[in-house]
Amino acid sequence: MTPEQAVAADAAAIHALRRSLEDWMAARGIDQWPVGSMPLERVAAQVADGQWWVVRDDEGVVASARVVTSDPEYWGDDDAPALYVHGLMVDRRASGSGLGRALVEWADARAREAGASWLRLDHRSSNQHLDDVYRSWGFEPVGVTDRPGFEVVLMQRPLPAR
Repeated sequence: MTPEQAVAADAAAIHALRRSLEDWMAARGIDQWPVGSMPLERVAAQVADGQWWVVRDDEGVVASARVVTSDPEYWGDDDAPALYVHGLMVDRRASGSGLGRALVEWADARAREAGASWLRLDHRSSNQHLDDVYRSWGFEPVGVTDRPGFEVVLMQRPLPAR
């Protein structure tokens, strides 16, 4: 698995992957990303800002993640040296392959190289499955933040000093 920084032409594929997962979750009653909650324009702006990374297979983008160095929207004005993973997505054709965890471990390596102390991510408090998965990957909950209509569990794992 070799993530590549997304380019403008990838924005539509990232958005399509997000939409397909929104629909898949909605059909199963999973409360994580409401259908239509991420406009293509927002993805395109984030791609232009260098925030998205993609993994490709023979069919195109099979996985993606948004990786940023700050997250005031969810974590507030926390100035701890951290890397934040958002929008972790794996196409259903690769479900169960370990690709999601591999992307998180790749982000972990980037965070270590950058001298960060924490790798952070979050999920809706109603999504127990993601809570279990993230805990199994070594993340611990450190707080909850209120959003309009839902709560988000903030999770992190420490990165050993270099």
